[in-house]
Amino acid sequence: MSAQTLSTETPVWFITGCSTGFGRELALQVLARGWRVVVTARDRARVADLVAGVGDRALALALDVTDAAQVTAAVKAAQDHFGVIDVLVNNAGYGYQSSVEEGKEEEIRAQFDANVFGLFAITRAVLPIMRARRKGHILNITSVAGKVGFPGSGYYAASKHAVEGWSDSLAAEVVPLGIKVTCIEPGPFRTDWAGRSLKQTPNLIADYADTAGVRLQGTSAGSGDQPGDPERAAAAMILVTEAENPPQHLVLGAFGIDAVTKKLKDGLAQIEAWHDISLGTDFPKV
Repeated sequence: MSAQTLSTETPVWFITGCSTGFGRELALQVLARGWRVVVTARDRARVADLVAGVGDRALALALDVTDAAQVTAAVKAAQDHFGVIDVLVNNAGYGYQSSVEEGKEEEIRAQFDANVFGLFAITRAVLPIMRARRKGHILNITSVAGKVGFPGSGYYAASKHAVEGWSDSLAAEVVPLGIKVTCIEPGPFRTDWAGRSLKQTPNLIADYADTAGVRLQGTSAGSGDQPGDPERAAAAMILVTEAENPPQHLVLGAFGIDAVTKKLKDGLAQIEAWHDISLGTDFPKV
């Protein structure tokens, strides 16, 4: 079956980070709907089971988003196989926790390479395909930490805040071209984020024990008991791509809603409280 024939059928999803968590669950649900998908992971063997028995509807690829050559090759392989990419899900990434002062340079840079620069690279590679068709949807899996900075998560929050701001600019550029952009902002979900995938630099400075230290311990201890359901999250993401007017930001889970709502209300209250001081920094009107 040719790519041209395939391109007229069901939507094609390209999902990064499919070995566990949201990426794997999304791939399963996309395939269950009879749609087509490119599933990727740094180790292709970890996603081989996802494509077993579905024929041409799925393509499994090795992809480390921090490797420019692999990014280019993966997008080319997807286009060669399917002809199009309708939905890009930027899910690859991981968590790194430490107090800000105790953060390790190599860990900070590795976090940004995966969570930020890798996401930028794969999006740049896919955009020409969507732009040519004046059609597409980009889902960037950020986090509640992309809206709220929690103690112990400074560098992770910085990486997600970066993607949030970048996504707003991206949306302003591509919405007139028929391409939609949505940031998905999960709170604590029962994925592997807080388990095997999480990296931490232990808190050894006593002054941060009651802030960052407590956060690091609580995150690890709570792994496996988070309130968020990845299956329901994946279903919500699919719903977003089917909406005529999808949200530019979608918070997932009660914890996330509460935390982001409080952050926004507190921020607005501060703007209003300092309104006159802020206004007074403009040149006086003549």
